[in-house]
Amino acid sequence: MSKKLPIKKSDYIYFQSISTRWNDNDIYGHINNVQYYSYFDTVVNFYLIEKAGLNIHSSSIVGYAVNSSCNYLSAISYPNMIYVGLRVNKIGNSSVTYGLAIFKKGSNKASAYGELTHVFVEKSKNKPTQIPTKIQNALKKLL
Repeated sequence: MSKKLPIKKSDYIYFQSISTRWNDNDIYGHINNVQYYSYFDTVVNFYLIEKAGLNIHSSSIVGYAVNSSCNYLSAISYPNMIYVGLRVNKIGNSSVTYGLAIFKKGSNKASAYGELTHVFVEKSKNKPTQIPTKIQNALKKLL
């Protein structure tokens, strides 16, 4: 049985807008593939800071990206406003896998979609640790 591709806006819970930048374009005139990972990382970390209360400067934990993927469906070019959709696909004891998708302004179909997995690590020991309750609660809102 084939899995339905998560490529519609309705498949995502949280959205953040990002303006593409001139230097996001590559020599072929479209957003370079590496920028999509930057957009994913930006939205995930913004959510953790703003909605989950993670203080990136003083917190004893950090989320390390241990896996990521991106599937490209249609090109985006500068200038363009994009919307990055975020959801949580799976929460474990010390890890979370996010589902993300990038939508052009005015489009309900994703131009790209993928996943990013964070493992939460205690900075002082550099070892995985349980996701703090406040962050878990904020992540569960995205399930």
